[in-house]
Amino acid sequence: MSSRVLLSHKQIDLIIHRFALQIAENHKTLENCAILGLQPRGVELSRRLRDKMQMLFPSQPTKYGELDNSFFRDDIGRGEIIVPNPNMVDFSTEGLNIILVDDVLFTGRSVRAGIDALINFGRPARVELMVLIDRRYNRELPIAADYTGAVVDSRSTGEHVKVEWLGNDNKVWLLSKKE
Repeated sequence: MSSRVLLSHKQIDLIIHRFALQIAENHKTLENCAILGLQPRGVELSRRLRDKMQMLFPSQPTKYGELDNSFFRDDIGRGEIIVPNPNMVDFSTEGLNIILVDDVLFTGRSVRAGIDALINFGRPARVELMVLIDRRYNRELPIAADYTGAVVDSRSTGEHVKVEWLGNDNKVWLLSKKE
């Protein structure tokens, strides 16, 4: 298996900073916004985004939660047993602008399940999608990110994007099976 680094720790930090500024630019006030990390892989990115938002905009608190989409997936019963994560959403999403956060957008199926799970907490005014990596040539559903860190143009199913959150040594890898 071969691998190469797509994003370094410094690049990931810059992307998170850019995401925070883009959210502030796109919304008049952050009072009406909520960041929801998709369990399990979108949570670390969403936490770091929340922390960056608090640092940059301390007078404008942003609601934060972590959303599990396990029971809304379309592959239940097709293999491994799903073990759900706890939902940590202690507010209604009614009328809010939701920023749904995941690490990698690939087929779009996890995001679709996340949107279905989100509706149980109220009817948001708007849902925006934020991803660290967009693998745009592998979409199975018509889903697109509003905020994208980087794009990986790969049609190969033999490639896998791995996001590592290791304290001060975060990286995004592209792993390829040798043919």
